[in-house]
Amino acid sequence: MQFLKLLDRNAEKWALLVFYSMLVITMAVEVLRREVFSYSSIWGEEIVRYSFIYLAWIGAAAAVKERAHIRIDVLMHYVSPRMKALLYIFGDLVMVAVAVGALVWSFETVLVSWKFGSVSHGLRVSLVWFLMAVPIGFSLMIVRLIQSLIRDFHSLRDGTPVYEGDKLFD
Repeated sequence: MQFLKLLDRNAEKWALLVFYSMLVITMAVEVLRREVFSYSSIWGEEIVRYSFIYLAWIGAAAAVKERAHIRIDVLMHYVSPRMKALLYIFGDLVMVAVAVGALVWSFETVLVSWKFGSVSHGLRVSLVWFLMAVPIGFSLMIVRLIQSLIRDFHSLRDGTPVYEGDKLFD
């Protein structure tokens, strides 16, 4: 149980750290190889590209968890706490619908790649591993949105202020 709490709290952070480190190290090695040895590889560019794709999708799920996506919340300053919770719940429900649709469509792409055995040009690895970034990202988003909905329903029921995430500017 403790492991699940730790995973829930830090899963995206650790995954982002892994992919970011992979991106930075590979890019540094490739720049060094290009400038010092006048040679670069196609696999390095692919690792950087696919690491960035995973960073974007896992980062989107992390932003959903922390309610850190860009939003215009001027209206939120003029409504009651109950209405604020209802608006957040409505927004999360819309996002769940969008995420479920996107998950289904993105998984179709993975299945087509699996069926035809597509491989990447440089690494010669199945593209399924790289295309899975999108369904994984949307699956994580759905999990985080469900957690957010539960948290907001509790706030609505208890009459407590709804979680709004950290503000970038005040």
